[in-house]
Amino acid sequence: MFGSFDLGVVVDSLPYLFYTGMSFTLTLTLFATIGGIFFGSLLAIMRLSRYRALSMFAGGYVNLLRSLPLVLVIFWFYFMVPFVVQWITGAPRPVRIDPFWSSVITFTLFEACYFCEIIRSGIQSLPRGQTQASMALGMTGRQGLFYVVLPQALRNMLPLMLTQTIVLFQDTSLVYILSITDFLGAAAKIAQRDGRLLEMYVFAALVYFVISLLASYAVRRLQKRVAIIR
Repeated sequence: MFGSFDLGVVVDSLPYLFYTGMSFTLTLTLFATIGGIFFGSLLAIMRLSRYRALSMFAGGYVNLLRSLPLVLVIFWFYFMVPFVVQWITGAPRPVRIDPFWSSVITFTLFEACYFCEIIRSGIQSLPRGQTQASMALGMTGRQGLFYVVLPQALRNMLPLMLTQTIVLFQDTSLVYILSITDFLGAAAKIAQRDGRLLEMYVFAALVYFVISLLASYAVRRLQKRVAIIR
């Protein structure tokens, strides 16, 4: 089986795989990470809020999204939201959503649940005395959170947030159900076109493995440095 392995097919496909496929994968990972951290922070603050309605809403949202397969969320958002928007706006036909932005929004909303729990755990890992100290200095609850609690909690959260970003990078391959040309999608198209499934899928697996391994090593190094600082 490996005797007919044609490495030349992989070499000839490198520009398409990386300029088209990997660039999309990295762009989606970057946008979804930034959006997920932003909305995850809001959800974490809501979950820690003294107002029960906000806490219950954020908790329900997180528990609901985390209980659903990501591929199902991607499918629902892309194929069902156009009909929802049509119903709300009264448009004559379903409102088409660009596949890229549909993916960004879906991954942002989904990953926000995981970033929310990471951020909430990081905040709760700090002693309550930090909050009390900020209040003793005359800070409001919001000022104490942003100027005292969050900067210290970031040390605890950062390794986990980066690890979740690696998981997100791997999960972006699920956009294949929308026929989007990410890295894995580009490899699949070449494999089907040239009939070289073994070469392309082995190469794609190696690329994901190497990138994830190097990123995980960097996270471990960072975690050791943070542990020393603490």
